[in-house]
Amino acid sequence: MNPDRENRIREVIRRSQPDLTVVLENIFDPLNISAVLRSCDAVGVREVFVVYTQPYLDKRGLKMGKRSSGGAFKWIDVYVFEELEECFRRVRERYGRILATRLGEHSTGLYDLDLTQPTALLFGNEDEGVSAEALAMADGNFLIPQVGFAESLNISVACAVSLFEAQRQRALAGFYEGKKHFTPEQQEALYRRWKTMLVGKSWLQQYATPVGKDSAPLLPVFVERDEHAPKKNPGMRPNPMTKFDL
Repeated sequence: MNPDRENRIREVIRRSQPDLTVVLENIFDPLNISAVLRSCDAVGVREVFVVYTQPYLDKRGLKMGKRSSGGAFKWIDVYVFEELEECFRRVRERYGRILATRLGEHSTGLYDLDLTQPTALLFGNEDEGVSAEALAMADGNFLIPQVGFAESLNISVACAVSLFEAQRQRALAGFYEGKKHFTPEQQEALYRRWKTMLVGKSWLQQYATPVGKDSAPLLPVFVERDEHAPKKNPGMRPNPMTKFDL
């Protein structure tokens, strides 16, 4: 690896935000997920949680590629759930609070949130938005202020706007330059993991990891994965409508 490439990877690791994440509920269009991954990578998010609870949205064989995700998939750990409660439990263990995006009377404006705190941002289905079940389990609800006739944004756009507001707040607070989220040892471990991943082709660069109630605890992003682990949970059926190959 040439020195410029190494320095770039180390800079990305140093400026990562491991206490900020995104949760996607029943997102139908794989292109929206790819766009979300690009925005996540741009602000330093290193893992994303995807949950599918509706049978016709059974995309638990989630597979990504370079073309529309801009290669961001390999730098982000993606976990796929089929149970909302289990997804919330795992996310809350890691990030504390989960804030949903849904139009309603009891919504806080995006720009009134303190996004320097550990936060998971929840975005819902393109047609119906965040489900009532997910909203009831969330720790708060926010909306993006708008002054036009449209009442909502495309999910990938809404996610990007929210993430870049988080980046703005965190940059002002010194999270990208001063405050270190990883210890030097953790930074080095993540560098080794990514360097290993870049040597040859890894299925971990292409597939999300299915998670159920009996799954092992989620590994921190800087911990090396088992390359010989199965690509998919045999009990999780791929969606026959799409190969989800982007």
